[in-house]
Amino acid sequence: MSSTHLHPAPVSDVTTEGAAWLASTETYPHSTLIHWRARPTAPAVLPCGTVFDVVSVPAVFGRRMLDRLWDEGPGSGPVAEHRGRMLLFASPGTAHRLPSLLEWEEWGRAVPSALCHGTGDAVTVPPLTAGQCGTPTAGRLDSRWLVAPDTRHPWLPGPEVMLWACVRAARATAGSAVRISIFPGGDQDAKVYDVSRRR
Repeated sequence: MSSTHLHPAPVSDVTTEGAAWLASTETYPHSTLIHWRARPTAPAVLPCGTVFDVVSVPAVFGRRMLDRLWDEGPGSGPVAEHRGRMLLFASPGTAHRLPSLLEWEEWGRAVPSALCHGTGDAVTVPPLTAGQCGTPTAGRLDSRWLVAPDTRHPWLPGPEVMLWACVRAARATAGSAVRISIFPGGDQDAKVYDVSRRR
């Protein structure tokens, strides 16, 4: 097993400031916050394109991207897992630009089923509080924050940073044979990301 960096405990619950940032995507953010306080265990559907875009990739590939971003790059913005996919929050405009960058770099086929959500799209995000999505199994496998929003103005990677992470993850996938289980036991290999490093 390769050596990994040790980071402080992850921010897995959305802070008050982070919730305000997420709610700012809505037409009536105050009403959204009131609804969330009444139902903190329910996922939410939020529009993309104005406050953030989202790059959605299969969870295993997304883990590779996230490792590259934190071990070799500038860190990440908020990141969630939802129903087997990794949702990496990016700056507005990334969803429009990233696919053409991947094609131009000829890495489009090497990035498995990447979906870019921007203007006109919406994504489902996890509940504000970790571990409250129903049963423990559902909470672990269905929807959770890996790097939860913790400020009103989080740093968000742009298309070039996301391209870099995609290419690095694709090279790692192509260059090494790795053991992959679609049902990992207890997240033994889960990494912790130091959110204070975000730019």
